[in-house]
Amino acid sequence: MKKKFKCEIDCANCAANVEDAINKLDGVEEARVNFMAQKFTLIADDDRFDEILETAIMTGKKIEPDFTVEIK
Repeated sequence: MKKKFKCEIDCANCAANVEDAINKLDGVEEARVNFMAQKFTLIADDDRFDEILETAIMTGKKIEPDFTVEIK
């Protein structure tokens, strides 16, 4: 499943670090954090998507405390 979310992140380097960490998580096929567009894209296992999304957000916050994701 692929979903895009609005996010907030302070710098391009922070976005790259968060993206790298999230891409290493179990179940993540691909993650992109776009600093310029303030978008977070996650492609992950359909059956566990919500669990993976929550883990991805927590992982991002550990690296960059100001990283936020708007979930509708």
